[in-house]
Amino acid sequence: MKLTFSHFFSKYPMDWRYLEIYDDTKDPCGLMYYKGIYHNFYQYNSHCALWCWGDITWGHSVSTDLVNWIQLEPVIEPDNPSDIDGCWTGSATILSGGQPVILYTGGSRDKCQVPNLVLPKNPSDPYLREWTKTGNNPVIQPVVPGLNRSQFRDPTTGWIGPDGLWRIAVGAC
Repeated sequence: MKLTFSHFFSKYPMDWRYLEIYDDTKDPCGLMYYKGIYHNFYQYNSHCALWCWGDITWGHSVSTDLVNWIQLEPVIEPDNPSDIDGCWTGSATILSGGQPVILYTGGSRDKCQVPNLVLPKNPSDPYLREWTKTGNNPVIQPVVPGLNRSQFRDPTTGWIGPDGLWRIAVGAC
């Protein structure tokens, strides 16, 4: 499906946001520019236009000009114990050396939310069509005493520290 801003420009001349007109799209989770292509990763539910638990995936659209977008297949779908109840918010980042990664919240059947990591299956593909979950998911466990395991979410890659290592932030209560 090709999505374009020009269809809406005359009615909404100042609205330069990505417009999804089908299914349920929420929370842009990762915007990146990789090998000449702009990528928009977002929470997506192709099964209904409502917030349905367990059906949340990461949708993926690409553009060469930030105006015309092409929707691709979802890149992350719930299929293992650490995300079987949905693939929720997170972030997409390009690490040092040009390696794209996605860090996202997975929901488990026991209502625990945990950060999971995926890498592109073929980093030479500028469209990043396929991603692979790492074997060590979840990558962080909510083990601090008193922490609500059902509210350990929204991991975001933030910055590189003085030691050259990436820092992340995770929402918790």
